[in-house]
Amino acid sequence: MKISVITATWNSEETIEGTLRSLNTQDYSNIEHIIVDGASTDATLDSVRRHGDRVDTVISEKDNGIYDALNKGIDAATGDVIGFLHSDDLYANQKVLSRIAQEFSNDGTDATYGDLDYVSQANINKTVRRWVSGGFDRSKMKNGWMPPHPTFYMRREHYVALGGFDLRYIISADYDSMLRYLWKNKLNPSYIPEVLIKMRLGGKSNNSFSNILKKTTEDKKVMVENGIGPFRGLLGKNFSKIPQLF
Repeated sequence: MKISVITATWNSEETIEGTLRSLNTQDYSNIEHIIVDGASTDATLDSVRRHGDRVDTVISEKDNGIYDALNKGIDAATGDVIGFLHSDDLYANQKVLSRIAQEFSNDGTDATYGDLDYVSQANINKTVRRWVSGGFDRSKMKNGWMPPHPTFYMRREHYVALGGFDLRYIISADYDSMLRYLWKNKLNPSYIPEVLIKMRLGGKSNNSFSNILKKTTEDKKVMVENGIGPFRGLLGKNFSKIPQLF
């Protein structure tokens, strides 16, 4: 089974080396690594050339944001399964992709996901929040539940059939995709009860009040379009983050 891993970059010179080294040490052999760079003006691509031992494809051109870049990666992917490793994220250990491949050995598994650690920008060994996503229950999506998107891997055939990210959404396109795949189209994911990804804090959706407000507005629209009650959904989505701090 070939696993396509897509990494979107843009002026990521400070973190991309760690991301590449994280993928290089994976003990799973059949990996297709695709870099989609938004025409970086720093040393990102130099770092990819130096440290991208397992990079197969590099696309470097201007794009319309991270979701546009990820869509380009989906279009270029040839693997049986597709996942994302963002340019400031790392795999939690060397066996993550082997564990993911194991899940897809079950014919009924459309997708899989696991848990995620939010780590300090300055110290990736310091966990600030832990997102324990729990087993899949479709009814939880009414309460704003979604799996951690950086841990989410899905068969490529479903991306072909259902599409990638809706570019109308600047921040919430990942949430929209989860609702389309798991709620609207009732795909069957499995849960891996372990941390798969370390994600540095400071992402676009939570780095300013204006972005938090924009994300809430987009989340509401996503819920309405996918048939989720927004009042219940927004309350659940936001309050579910509180236990992650303890």
